[in-house]
Amino acid sequence: MKETKYYTCKYCFKEFEPKRRRIQKYCSNSCRSSAYQQRKAIQNNTKDNLPKLTDSDVPQAPHKEKISVAGVGNAALGVIAVNTAKSILTPLKNRPATKGDIDLIIEKLGGRYHLVSNMPPNIHGEYPYYDMQQGILVYFKAP
Repeated sequence: MKETKYYTCKYCFKEFEPKRRRIQKYCSNSCRSSAYQQRKAIQNNTKDNLPKLTDSDVPQAPHKEKISVAGVGNAALGVIAVNTAKSILTPLKNRPATKGDIDLIIEKLGGRYHLVSNMPPNIHGEYPYYDMQQGILVYFKAP
């Protein structure tokens, strides 16, 4: 027994049995053509109803300002003012460390290698030292 599936025409809304393998939208070529003409008429009507643009309606490109000596001077003064306020209002202990600060810490610790006192010596009797420049742990004989 063959089961037939009926479709509904998108133009005239009648049920029909498809004649092709693919899904059909319309029952006949005349409905297909009429639906196209209807879509085309709707598109033409919307184009005619659009308002016409004049030169004053078209947005203009923004005006680019040129670099001037006064502008550069104002920017420089602004940067100086912000940096001065930052240095005055930031406490000394909260300021970021510089390379000079790190070098000073290394000098106070006694040079590049710092003895790690909470670790025992290895099996060769060498003591652990932290290398401040490489950031690694090295072992040396006791002085």
